[in-house]
Amino acid sequence: MNTLQEDQKRSRDSVSRALASGTLLDVRRLIRVMEPGEVAHILESSPPRYRHVLWQLLEGSQEAEVLNELGEELKLDFLQTMGPDQVAQITEELDDDDVADILQQLPESFTQQVLDEMDEQDRSRLERVMVYDEDTAGGLMNTDTITIRADVTLDVVLRFLRRHEEIPEMTDTLIVVSRDDHYVGLLPIRTLLVSDPGSSVRELMLTMRKPIHTDMPDSEVARLFERNDWVSSPVVDDEGYVVGRITIDDVVDVIREDGDHSLMSMAGLGEDDDTFAPAVRTAKRRALWLGINLLTAFIASSVINLFQGTIEQVVALAVLMPIVASMGGIAGTQTLTVLVRALAVGQINRSNARWLVSRELASAAMNGVLWALVVAVAASLWFDDNILGLVIALAIVINLITAGVTGAVLPLALQRMKIDPALAGGVVLTTVTDVVGFMSFLGLATVFYA
Repeated sequence: MNTLQEDQKRSRDSVSRALASGTLLDVRRLIRVMEPGEVAHILESSPPRYRHVLWQLLEGSQEAEVLNELGEELKLDFLQTMGPDQVAQITEELDDDDVADILQQLPESFTQQVLDEMDEQDRSRLERVMVYDEDTAGGLMNTDTITIRADVTLDVVLRFLRRHEEIPEMTDTLIVVSRDDHYVGLLPIRTLLVSDPGSSVRELMLTMRKPIHTDMPDSEVARLFERNDWVSSPVVDDEGYVVGRITIDDVVDVIREDGDHSLMSMAGLGEDDDTFAPAVRTAKRRALWLGINLLTAFIASSVINLFQGTIEQVVALAVLMPIVASMGGIAGTQTLTVLVRALAVGQINRSNARWLVSRELASAAMNGVLWALVVAVAASLWFDDNILGLVIALAIVINLITAGVTGAVLPLALQRMKIDPALAGGVVLTTVTDVVGFMSFLGLATVFYA
């Protein structure tokens, strides 16, 4: 762990101890000098009884930046305790895209009251951003841009920049536009600083770099930034007008949220679920997916019930059933996870999807044969029954092949049906592997022992 990480951890530990001991003056002193992200981390890591105490100890200048770093659920909890004037005041320090994200989570009537509290210029800028879905480039962009014309010299551009008290953060390029604000190209700051001041922008600007359209999904925006190592990118509308820009700090948030979504969705949870949410709220959210899981368990149990007579005849079947279902479940989950990740990063298309399904089929077949032999030998020796070994071996091969194919095809099919594969895939896959596993094992046993 480096020195910075150690210092941050010590600071967080000091705040936690001071909170626990009730020395609020020490807490105020400690959080006053901390970065907004660190304060937000402490808030998210604290039980509910401490959170509002910490929030009350923040200075006014800190509130906006800390609020912007919080997860969506906790952010909404704090916003709901404020009036429209407070929200308008607190968001004055934030970028347009961040304010738009906040307001889009609030009730429409309350959002309008907040907008009414703002001055006309801020309100107009925000309304331009809020017309776009928050999961698109338009919802991600910031309208704070610097544009220049292609027919001016670098000396003119430098004098123009010096008239500003500051330039927008993450400005690595200046956006070149036509007289009617259509996108033309980009002028890198590094080029501006080292080139002959008498040169024109037209001579040095980059015209091969394409802008991002407002309707592009934020996941695709993140992939473009990752592949091309961009720091920022202009955003244009349907007519090619420059309406804003996206910066790397917002893209990092998208990548993190997508990662959280994939992880949490596998368990049927939302990526914004609060770790320290009250028990009642947590129970309500988890109840739905527990109920769905119970339904699938009843389906698997009904399959077992069909072969009750066979199980009574060969009791060893009841002992070995979980092995078949478990092996199928694990194999399917491995395949499902690989495919969901590949979909998330945009690696799968029509030309390679069939190859992936074939690969998973071959891999499942090889593993099925290998582990079927291992389990068959173990079951035969354990129960001194070679037929039982053969039955479980065949069942494992069938279930692993089914699991591999299902794990590969299911996310592709769900995506085509506009259903989130990370959210629904696990439940469907588990049902398929349980049903096929029990059906093949007990069905084969019925045939062989009849």
